Amino acid sequence: MTEPFIRPYRTADRADVAEICVRTAAAGGDARGVYSSDLLMPDVYALPYVDHSPDLAWVVEHEGRATGYIIGVADTAAFVDWWAREWTPGFVARHPAPGPATGRNPGYTEAQLVHDGADPERMVRGLRHGELTTHPAHLHIDLLPVLQRRGLGSRLIDTLRGALAERGVPGVHLGYAAENTAARLFYDRYGFTRLPSSTPQAPLVGIRTALKG
Repeated sequence: MTEPFIRPYRTADRADVAEICVRTAAAGGDARGVYSSDLLMPDVYALPYVDHSPDLAWVVEHEGRATGYIIGVADTAAFVDWWAREWTPGFVARHPAPGPATGRNPGYTEAQLVHDGADPERMVRGLRHGELTTHPAHLHIDLLPVLQRRGLGSRLIDTLRGALAERGVPGVHLGYAAENTAARLFYDRYGFTRLPSSTPQAPLVGIRTALKG
């Protein structure tokens, strides 16, 4: 059995990225079957990123397929503009309205998810205190359970931070579900700190891209 390894994202990984996203979307747990379509969550939180910035995406390959990833954008404000222009029309065509109820009743409702997919301004609306200047990049990172607690999350973030630093990007931020305590512990341990716009209901953390020498 080969050890998992990190490599740049390839277009052929797109379906795996979508699957990883939905299998980790319920505060780190499996969200398959929670919404009317398992493609809805990836259409908001994964696929736009690999389409916009495939050069800022890496996957963990394990047994011949991607089983984890980190995806990011260097300039959140520019990404919002791209999303409104290039992603929203197709998203609305694919998801014009919430689908039939699944009986799962998630806290993050399908109506909210459909709304967020067509509202890229949500990524910048709550930011203030110059956060888009100090931390203009943002990221998403997900690993299937088989890859967790093996140091791969830290290595993925190191990889993205190094690439962003080479581009002159000073900092990167991310948000996560408040109920995802495992994520909070991981980000705290890695060195992320709360940004001024962070709230208990919507945690927002950031870190400088420069790796310690």
